[in-house]
Amino acid sequence: MRSGVRGAVMGGVCAALLGGAGYGAYSVLSALNGDGGTAVRTGPPDSGEVKDATAGFFAAWEKGDASAAASYTNYPEAARQLLTAYGHAAHITGVRIAPGTAHGTTVPFSLKATVSYGGTSRPLAYKGSLTVVRGETSHRPLVDWQPSVVHPRLGKGDTLVTGASAAPPIKALDRDGHVLTKAAYPSLGPILDELRRRYGDKAGGKGGVELAVHHADANADGTGRADTPLLTLAEGRPGRLRTTFSARAQAAAEAAVRKYTDASVVAVRPSTGEILAVANHRSDGFDAALNGERAPGSTMKIVSAATLIDNGLTTANGAAPCPSSAVSLSQTFHNLKDLEPDEHATLSDSFARSCNTAFVKFADEVKPDTLTKEAQDRFGLGRNDWQIGVPSFDGRVPVADGSDKAAALIGQGKVQMSPLNLASVTATAMTGAFRQPVLVPLTLDHRAPARARGLPAGTVAQLRAMMNRTARSGTAAGVMAGLRGDIGAKTGSAEVDGEARSDSWFTGYRDDTAAAAMVQDGGHGIDAAGPIVATVLRNAG
Repeated sequence: MRSGVRGAVMGGVCAALLGGAGYGAYSVLSALNGDGGTAVRTGPPDSGEVKDATAGFFAAWEKGDASAAASYTNYPEAARQLLTAYGHAAHITGVRIAPGTAHGTTVPFSLKATVSYGGTSRPLAYKGSLTVVRGETSHRPLVDWQPSVVHPRLGKGDTLVTGASAAPPIKALDRDGHVLTKAAYPSLGPILDELRRRYGDKAGGKGGVELAVHHADANADGTGRADTPLLTLAEGRPGRLRTTFSARAQAAAEAAVRKYTDASVVAVRPSTGEILAVANHRSDGFDAALNGERAPGSTMKIVSAATLIDNGLTTANGAAPCPSSAVSLSQTFHNLKDLEPDEHATLSDSFARSCNTAFVKFADEVKPDTLTKEAQDRFGLGRNDWQIGVPSFDGRVPVADGSDKAAALIGQGKVQMSPLNLASVTATAMTGAFRQPVLVPLTLDHRAPARARGLPAGTVAQLRAMMNRTARSGTAAGVMAGLRGDIGAKTGSAEVDGEARSDSWFTGYRDDTAAAAMVQDGGHGIDAAGPIVATVLRNAG
């Protein structure tokens, strides 16, 4: 190549690179080598590419050509399978898609179609979105394949099906006969679906025909998530199912968690174990209130204090010094910032101030299984035998040795709980009796409840006194201010590896209601979880 021509090529290439910097650049290796190769586009797709890829994908989807539509995605086989099921298993036809205004490489859209089955048809309409990316090897602009592209309620491995409902519909009622619906109480959606699957045929209803999401973890033996109904084609006859929920408490819980991201709360009635409210506010739809597995932080000190008292190591008014730091097998533990040390503190003092080091210093005096036995035998935790009426996590307090034993005493290490577990712990501390939480009567399907010994009366009296002090003048006083009646509380925060802030935990009781909340990455217990619990306690009576 003559030098003048080569210089012109280089200048043109540089201009192209600069001009296209915002949308991706062409590879110029083949041009520089003079081999006549085709230029390859790299970087994020530009607006024209996004429009073309989206248009091709939508056009093929509208035609019902699953293979063609899948060819516009970066995971064509997975896309083909789901889009095929969309037309066949879900019986969805007449698809019409209206794309909205693109935001960068993300395109919102509105979809209208018809679902037909057994001679009955119903219109279907919903909104979705997709993102266009550049193929790693093809360098083509492609739809970034996710099941949610097809329907926003679809997760990995899920599919859509239309046919006879898996179970008759139910009309779920709260403890006072009020109807509970997904529209009024969004957090109850997965729970109501699960109650329908388990008890629809026991509630006297008759099945209908519907379009539903069949979840990947649904199993033939009835385990896994229940189908999520999306559209009813033929009405069934709902059966009536009485639950333990309180519509008033549930409404308060729903409103309280909406103020925070990744927040969950559960309320129970200590005298019976009945669950009054379950609420979550999470973008992932996970029911962390019943199934979360997170370190509970200092709220675990309720169980730890009971352990120390029941094993004769101290009492509420006995010694539990609070130094600035404590060492367990070369691991140093600290208190929260600005907590003044108190070498003359009692257990009640250290509990109310949430002193970590006071509890850590007892680590050498308890055996590796002491805390585990207390959790299992007294509080009913960690035995995987709760039968509340829907799937739940029953807590985990494993045998721990070394520094893990010290960490467990302050709710860190390998200790895991959900808000349900913690609400139950508070109920047991308040009454002395472990009553397995329930959502529907045990007699409905002859479930055998989990059992535990509960606590001695003397231990209960001391725990209640310490929790009341915490609520009146300790770390929970600001949050619990204004609540009348018999009250108690415990604050907590739990550090989680890889997260900038601690999880916020809080549990409390007022008269015959106990509630516990957790807000992931929410900070201290009084920052987020505390106001949620206080709201529920204030409105649950």
